[in-house]
Amino acid sequence: MSTQLQTTTRRAEVHRQTKETDVRVALTLDGTGQAQIATGVGFLDHMLTLFAKHGLFDLEVVCRGDLQIDDHHSVEDIAITMGQALSEALGDKAGIARYGSAIVPMDEALCRAVIDLSGRFHLVYEVKASRNRVGAFSVEMAEHFWRSFAEAARCNLHIDLLRGRNTHHILEATFKATARALRQAVERDARIQGVLSTKGVL
Repeated sequence: MSTQLQTTTRRAEVHRQTKETDVRVALTLDGTGQAQIATGVGFLDHMLTLFAKHGLFDLEVVCRGDLQIDDHHSVEDIAITMGQALSEALGDKAGIARYGSAIVPMDEALCRAVIDLSGRFHLVYEVKASRNRVGAFSVEMAEHFWRSFAEAARCNLHIDLLRGRNTHHILEATFKATARALRQAVERDARIQGVLSTKGVL
């Protein structure tokens, strides 16, 4: 069983289409940090690229959305599709560490992310920023992104800004910290038989 855990590549492809967006996501958990991102929102492309790099995930995201309105639908639906892809790639979660945490600096900004792949959704997002937009990205959508992601992935996610002034740095630190926490949580340990829960299910 432990050998199987170490050799099976965990990958998922999800296509989500609505009247507002058409999103395709391919996620490999046991990757090398390669990313092909085309969301139509430049700053989000940057965030997802570094999310893949620091999580060591291979990530492909393509979105065609109603950006003539604003970025809300695209950001939300990308997050939902990524969360669904994570849930599918994890399968029954046998052998995973389940918990992960990381504290990441980005110049003056410092962010902490803690995740539990519990099968239950909850988000705590304590991040304040002084700007409303970074490029074409609405800063208020950062919290909505993580809420949509965590709900679709069915995980418990806490993101806290410990300090920071520059909004770009702050958001970059949140994506990097969450990527590293998730990387830790999805790691497989041959010592874990089944799932890491006294309930026997996650």
